[in-house]
Amino acid sequence: MNVFSAYLITFGWALVGSIGMGTGIAIALKLFDLSTPRIDEWEEIKKGNVAMAIVLAAVILALGVVVAATVHP
Repeated sequence: MNVFSAYLITFGWALVGSIGMGTGIAIALKLFDLSTPRIDEWEEIKKGNVAMAIVLAAVILALGVVVAATVHP
């Protein structure tokens, strides 16, 4: 029974982490988009602007670190 409960707890934390990460990314990208009103980030990435892609990747990775530290049991 201990192994089953450990798997259940692990699955629960994975579910909480994925929901938190998905919600956090959506909110963070929206806030980042609102903080840069004159720049269309997604259009810049479509045009091949690597610097903008790196900035957005850094925002997503930073949020991932924060969510991981928060969800860690």
